[in-house]
Amino acid sequence: MRNSRDPNAVALAVVRITVGCFFFVFGQYKVFGTGFTLHGGFTHTVQGFVQEGAFPFMVPLLNGILAHCATAMAFAVAYGELLIGISLVLGVWTRVASFFGFLLMMAMWLSGGYPGTHVAFWRYWGASLDWSIFALCFVALMMGRPEEVWALRWRRAES
Repeated sequence: MRNSRDPNAVALAVVRITVGCFFFVFGQYKVFGTGFTLHGGFTHTVQGFVQEGAFPFMVPLLNGILAHCATAMAFAVAYGELLIGISLVLGVWTRVASFFGFLLMMAMWLSGGYPGTHVAFWRYWGASLDWSIFALCFVALMMGRPEEVWALRWRRAES
């Protein structure tokens, strides 16, 4: 691990590690428990999105997931969140993890952040806060140098 006195590098490392801790917790209870993956937690969440919060163009996709691959998607989400968290905390492949984290947050927003028709424009942003804050963190991690401080370094063996 490299130390730096650059406040921007330290701030980005704090964001990286904090977001990583959140995603580690989000993923670990889903991976190590069976409520989300095998006992309907994912299905229940997606059904709630379809009934109450999905953007209209997402409803057919969500119904297709429920009909054909709910368990596989539940495992993909669970392990994806866990791997994103581990990657960010350790500072390994953080841009790749941030890219997938951003995609996950956009999918969640489009699945659960629709405030309904005929609402004020600002309510679309308010309905997205559960996911847009993390999405912006992932964008910052993709744009910056998130592995500059407090990250594991892989060294090649010299011949």
